[in-house]
Amino acid sequence: MPNYRITGIWRDDNKVITHYAIHTPTDTGLTRAQKVSKEDAIKLLGTPGNTATTRMWDYVKMGWSGGEKVEVVNGSTGKYLRSNPDNKLTDNLGHLIDFDWILP
Repeated sequence: MPNYRITGIWRDDNKVITHYAIHTPTDTGLTRAQKVSKEDAIKLLGTPGNTATTRMWDYVKMGWSGGEKVEVVNGSTGKYLRSNPDNKLTDNLGHLIDFDWILP
């Protein structure tokens, strides 16, 4: 049962998340991030046994930290990924690195 890591997002012109930077666990750590569409990420994490947690870059420690559980939610506008359903900054993965300007 893989526990994927999500470290970043891509947004469209309306600021809606369209893709996620997902890392796959390996025997020695994690793969490099792969750009995965919102639809494919929902399928991946909707598969029984697959889980994911967020990871955030810690500038003080110069490494990744964090680890909120990510879940697939069926909202009024369809399915989406949500990390922490309590109206904090970390809701819905919008707090992750915006890869739009790093990697198109």
